[in-house]
Amino acid sequence: MEKIKQPDLTDAFTELIRRAATDLPADMEKALADAKGREDDGSAAKSTLETILNNVKLARKNATPICQDTGTPIFEIRYPLGVSTRVLADQIRKAAATATERAYLRPNAVDSLTGKNSGDNTGVDFPTMHFHEWDEDYIQVDLLLKGGGCENVSTQYKLPDGGLKAGRDLEGVRRVVLDAVHQAQGKGCAPAVLGVAVGGDRGSSYLKSKEQLFRKLEDTNPDAQLADLEDRLYEETNELGIGPMGFGGKTSVLGVKVGVQHRLPASYFVSVAYMCWANRRARMTIQLNGEEVEVNYA
Repeated sequence: MEKIKQPDLTDAFTELIRRAATDLPADMEKALADAKGREDDGSAAKSTLETILNNVKLARKNATPICQDTGTPIFEIRYPLGVSTRVLADQIRKAAATATERAYLRPNAVDSLTGKNSGDNTGVDFPTMHFHEWDEDYIQVDLLLKGGGCENVSTQYKLPDGGLKAGRDLEGVRRVVLDAVHQAQGKGCAPAVLGVAVGGDRGSSYLKSKEQLFRKLEDTNPDAQLADLEDRLYEETNELGIGPMGFGGKTSVLGVKVGVQHRLPASYFVSVAYMCWANRRARMTIQLNGEEVEVNYA
């Protein structure tokens, strides 16, 4: 098959990073505003949410990062047959370096052996990139910026868990997710969005849990059982009283998204990807029509 002629998309990737780092998605901003309206006047929860929303507006106006920890850039790239993933990866790395130079990203890539920061958000497997070939005739790129604080309170459970009386069923999943939020308290910069994965092996389970964070808050899980579980967990996590930043209140979680995978008979893993209120995600699509390149952002 004839190779698709690929243009230099470095500038487009740089713009995608800028948008993700400096402009919170509309569904997240609305959820934060709705949460503020539910909190009691004069409470620490309401004041915290008001400060967060003011910060979001300033970041958008000034094109500055929403949070000082711009996190790990996680790219999910879907591409048609004939596109070189090696070329795309190289352009993404160049864009990460450019975005760092322009202060859209904080230098976050640290060599695990030497402790040295690369200074430009590039390194071994940094940024994170996952490539998926599909049947569409365009490229779709989703970007998530996953901060360190919320990453540190993300966790994984192996069921059954006798201490939590959690068996190998959705009731067991419910119990461990509630425990994860309780254990995190305010350390993950609540209110959170939870990405939950049921099944898989240890590694694939973590990946699946982070994939859930790309979903919009208002979407509905196509599996009725999982949709019911998401709704129930949303209600029950907000009854824990942890509140924004752990100051107490009615809003501890803004959304719960659950995915499922097949597993080995011997294993039953549940992974919880805890995402802070700065759920920074952005998408772009790239249509390649010969010499013509059409880029759209969402």
